[in-house]
Amino acid sequence: MTKSIALGCDHVGLFLKSPIKKYLEESGHQVFDIGTNTQASVDYPVFAVEVCNLIKSSKCETAILFCGTGVGMSIAANKIKGIRAVVCSEPYSAKMAREHNNANVLALGSRVIGIELSKTIVDAWLVAKFEGGRHSRRVDMFDQD
Repeated sequence: MTKSIALGCDHVGLFLKSPIKKYLEESGHQVFDIGTNTQASVDYPVFAVEVCNLIKSSKCETAILFCGTGVGMSIAANKIKGIRAVVCSEPYSAKMAREHNNANVLALGSRVIGIELSKTIVDAWLVAKFEGGRHSRRVDMFDQD
């Protein structure tokens, strides 16, 4: 199943975003690349917000963010109501984040994992489906004030 996926990165995450973008496009997904597209230093929260706004406006189903560790991007994304971002360095956590937490943003660290492992993580995350049930009650708690 193809999806609409927004991508965003800072200057460090560009190393990983570029090959993952190509991989997703070759897999038939519709990709919205928000940038950055240069190695000039940028502020990652700007890109996290812009990418997450595409999800909030329903222009994209999901998103992948890239920075050095994935941590900064996930923190920035999780500040936005309705966004459930998770940083993953292996496929099992990515799968479970979708199935149990209905994560709609994946954050990856270009200084932590390589391209091939990233592809495996992305695949596990995109294929997994939210299980609902007892998890729905818990996920609903995320958006309570």
